[in-house]
Amino acid sequence: MEKRRLEKLGLETSLLGFGCMRFPTTLEGKIDEPEAEKMLDKAIAAGVNYIDTAYPYHGGDSEPFVGRALKKYDRASLYLATKLPVWLVKTLEDAKKLFEEQLERLQTPYIDFYLLHAMNKSRWDEMLQLGVVNYLEQLQKEGKIRNLGFSFHDSYEVFEEIINYRDWDFCQIQLNYMDVDEQAGMKGYKLAEEKQVPLVIMEPIKGGTLAAFAEDITSKFRAHDPNASTASFALRWVGSLPGVKVILSGMSTMEQVEDNLNTFGEFKPLTEAEQQTVKEVVETLRGRVQNGCTGCRYCMPCPAGVNIPGNFKLWNTYHTYQNYNVVKWSWEQELGDKGQAKNCVECGKCEKECPQKISIREDLKKVQADLDKKEMIL
Repeated sequence: MEKRRLEKLGLETSLLGFGCMRFPTTLEGKIDEPEAEKMLDKAIAAGVNYIDTAYPYHGGDSEPFVGRALKKYDRASLYLATKLPVWLVKTLEDAKKLFEEQLERLQTPYIDFYLLHAMNKSRWDEMLQLGVVNYLEQLQKEGKIRNLGFSFHDSYEVFEEIINYRDWDFCQIQLNYMDVDEQAGMKGYKLAEEKQVPLVIMEPIKGGTLAAFAEDITSKFRAHDPNASTASFALRWVGSLPGVKVILSGMSTMEQVEDNLNTFGEFKPLTEAEQQTVKEVVETLRGRVQNGCTGCRYCMPCPAGVNIPGNFKLWNTYHTYQNYNVVKWSWEQELGDKGQAKNCVECGKCEKECPQKISIREDLKKVQADLDKKEMIL
């Protein structure tokens, strides 16, 4: 198993981290505990020593299950990571109660890697105002937290503000070969590397999106290694970055565990030829974008309640990956019936304001028609 040295912390982690948010489930939607435990056991036996969970995963069942499943192991042999659900913290007392509850759920006297979960600007400001960061620093002095960090979902500017606030032990960001300009992105990676803050990476396969392509993309990767999974190239792309110390994979099946163990058992950074293929794939995927909406929101608000930039973002994403499942939740739940393109009354107000001169009314018709099909584009 590939290991990475975190010089700043004086410890060594497995490059592959087991993400505990996508365990296999029963028909009732509960964690399939026997199968999930077998998966954890297999990964740990192969050298995985970084186990990542969080308070809300699996409707709150992940932490208690992980606590039970890991009880049979020497506590010092594993690095356990979990996160403070900051959206539930309205007072400092809330943070204290939640942390103590997490220790009980995980059946442990301390957390190796503790994170402020899903930081954005408003949550960060609130945690500072409530004194939560100071409280967590006190817990670290007491030994209940070994390493303190944060996970992140906002713009690079906000990332820069947070990472410069204090000397963090580590941080967790989303990064994959399609998201180099999203959220913290590669700029955030480089800043963390410059500041010598070890990086844990989430969404290296973009929620599974980079594991399942149509044949035109799959064949490009297969040409390098017909036996390697498409997902392995995405994981190796991230692992080729020296500042990355842990790559989280939310594994749902034993087959995924085995495939990841093959990738990280004798880890090989991408070759120059493979890097070039990744660049070609990115260009191909981005070439499928349907219109040039930049999300500037000059078109908003829409008198009919249509979320115009939201519709175009999902439309472009759908065509990029040619898979409805990639946008299903956002289209059906986030936008919902009221925000969808079908509600456009063609008043034309939006087109007068659009700096990109997009034919918004016509494109909204295409959005609705395409996403109503709910299919994979082959």
